[in-house]
Parts: sequence; C-alpha cells; structure tokens
Amino acid sequence: MRQGWLECVPMIISVRSFAKINLGLRIGALRPDGFHELRTVYQTITLNDVIRISAGRGSGIEVRCDDPRVPRDSTNTCWRIVECAMHALKARGRIVIEIEKRLPVQGGLGGASGNAVAALLALERALQKRLPGAERLKIAAEVGSDLPLFLVGGTVLGVGRGEEVYPLPDLPAMPCVIALPKISVSTPKAFADWDRLSAPFDSGGQSQRDAGKLTHSACSDRMNEFSREISAWLSAEPLFGRRRSGVSGRAGGRAENPLLDLVRTGIENDFERVVFPQFPELREVKSVLERAGARYASLSGSGSAVYGLFESRDKAARAAKRLVQSGTPAVVTSTLTRRQYWKRLRVSGL
Repeated sequence: MRQGWLECVPMIISVRSFAKINLGLRIGALRPDGFHELRTVYQTITLNDVIRISAGRGSGIEVRCDDPRVPRDSTNTCWRIVECAMHALKARGRIVIEIEKRLPVQGGLGGASGNAVAALLALERALQKRLPGAERLKIAAEVGSDLPLFLVGGTVLGVGRGEEVYPLPDLPAMPCVIALPKISVSTPKAFADWDRLSAPFDSGGQSQRDAGKLTHSACSDRMNEFSREISAWLSAEPLFGRRRSGVSGRAGGRAENPLLDLVRTGIENDFERVVFPQFPELREVKSVLERAGARYASLSGSGSAVYGLFESRDKAARAAKRLVQSGTPAVVTSTLTRRQYWKRLRVSGL
C-alpha cells in the first residue's frame, strides 16, 4: 500500500458536537482584517449534534445531512476543516462526513463551529493520526472565529475576534433553558447594524452621542470595563482555593455558584442592542425567562437563541413549559464542565 493511503475497510467514528452560549459579549472596533475586536465568555452546554466520519480508499470529501439548510459543498465548515487537516496530516483517502442535525442553524449556539471541531477530532481517530494541539488551534481559527473554543470546552474566555481562547476555572454545571424562536438572525447584518450604532458621526456631522448612540470611545470604554469585570471575578480568592464546588463557607466569600458570580458582574451581550429592536419577540422571550425566575437571561451570540440560567431543574422545566405554551420552542439543558465535555464527546467507533 502506498504511504499515506487508507486501508480499504472504512472506519466510522461518531462524535458529539456540543453547543455553546455566550456569557456576555462586548463588541469593539472594526479591525484592519475586517473583523471586530471581541470580548466574551463562552460556555459549553449539553445540547448537541452528532458527527460521523468514515475514512476509506479513494479521494475527495462528501458531506451528508438531512437538513436542507446545511451546505454540502466546500462552504461547509466540516468540509473545510477536514480538507485542512488532511493536508496537515499528509493523509489521502475518501472522507464522508455525516451530520445529524439537532441544533438550530444560525441560532447563535455555535452549531456549525462545533460540528467542524467534532469532525476534526473524529477524523484524527479514523486516520489514527493526531495533530499537535497548537496545530489544531491554528487550523480551527483559520476556519472560523468560534471554532477554537470547542477545542477547550467548559467555560472559556474569548478575545481577539473570538478565536483567541483561554480556559477558565471549571465551574459547577447549572440548569439552563434554551429558547429557540423560529427566527434567523444574520450575524454579518448584526455587526453592520452595530457599526452604524457606534459610528462617531452621522451624515450631517452630528455627534452620535448627542443622537443617543454609542461612540467609538464609549465602545472602547465598555471593552475595558468587560475586561476589568472578568479580571475581578477571576481574582476572587475562593475560586482558585480548595473549595472547587463553588460553595464558600466564609462570610464575604463566593456565592453558592461561581457561574452566578460571573453573571452578577452585569455582563451583557452587545448584540441585544441591535437585534432586539428588529426582533422585539426575542426581547419578550428574555423577559419571560426572567419573570420565570432565571438568575440570568441573555441572547446567545447574535441569536436567535435566548437562554436562561436557573437554580434548579424544576424551575427551568416550568420556564420552558411556559415558553412552549406561548408558542416558542424551548428545551431544558445544562451547562457542561470541561471534564464533562471531553468525557461525553465520544459516541462510538465502529
């Protein structure tokens, strides 16, 4: 057999592709590369798609998916990352990618990005080859800004355009409701709307601050504020102490859940400022979650998914039921720690 070619008996590897939510998201200035500077905290959750990879003799990449909204050509993130990885691994063969879609398309939950990373991990298993960690992250960042977080899992700080990721302390899992309104929000349009909101001057030369809008300096201040909030949260002593459960026995220490401590800093998702005015029903979904007892509720990414964090699964279930009864699809799930994330990724190898 020529070196680099695969054995004739194909191997099928199945990997779960988990979703994420954004715990706060600050949008900064447009960068020279055309992306916006971002600050966010990603959090993986248990909702997932399933990716199956088979590798055999031949050549080319094929994407299979029953969801007509999922591209099956080279624009698919799974296709792109597999193509890059095959080149980096100096491997040859025919790769078939099957996507079992359970997550919404364009929902702000990182579905396509998670799919790509799951495809990369499954490909490595199928080929019985492994890329160095730095090479994985490099390839993931080249394919998309949200991809690298799924090579970390759990609670992850994202900076740069979101692709520069740092693992944060593993936090206790917490019940979560994901509302899935049947609305498609265009992320490029949301960014464009943000740029108009934060433009320093309108066409008549009037200051946008005078017009009630954000200025570039105000955006910069808010970016710095977000960084200070995260730094203050990370520097809280019990988080790195011996009590990793998140329960502090000392007066003045951490609250019952460090994840709640994070959202209590007042972090917000800037996309809400431009998405909610266009889709007021999403604002109402957030209000329903808050009225139902969510300790924190927010748009995820640019939407349209809206989530709420709850103290108990019973409260989360009641909130989800209220949303469903009002006509908004909703599911009860949970945040996913880093340890749980990596433990649950693998489904099977046949």
